[in-house]
Amino acid sequence: MKVSEIMSRDVEIASPHQTVAEVAKCMADRQIGFLPVGDNDKLVGTITDRDLVIRGLADGLGGDAKIREVMTRDVKYCFEDDDVDDVARNMGKVQVRRLPVVNREKRLTGVISLGDAALADAAAAGAGLKKVSRPGGAHAH
Repeated sequence: MKVSEIMSRDVEIASPHQTVAEVAKCMADRQIGFLPVGDNDKLVGTITDRDLVIRGLADGLGGDAKIREVMTRDVKYCFEDDDVDDVARNMGKVQVRRLPVVNREKRLTGVISLGDAALADAAAAGAGLKKVSRPGGAHAH
């Protein structure tokens, strides 16, 4: 199964110039915990609810801090025509639960989560989740 068959397509994009409070409100309103961050039509990072807390509030930043101060800059992504099982295993290797999805022109087309992958291939998603659940990773403080 291809990523394009199961990914979420209704994706909000945060700006590195937005405030932590603005993005937190967006996440709360949409009941999500992850957003790609784009600037001038380029994917420049990702932001999670955990980033807002660990890199923002815990470091003493307020709601007026800019997303660029707390976002993950090392953007991991997958292609919409990648196989779900390969992507789920790779998510485990790089210890992320969600990935932006791009087309071959590297334009954002969606987001995939390990939850999405579990619906398509429970074994691959389980293997990915097992690795993601290890302590450490890109979001460790």
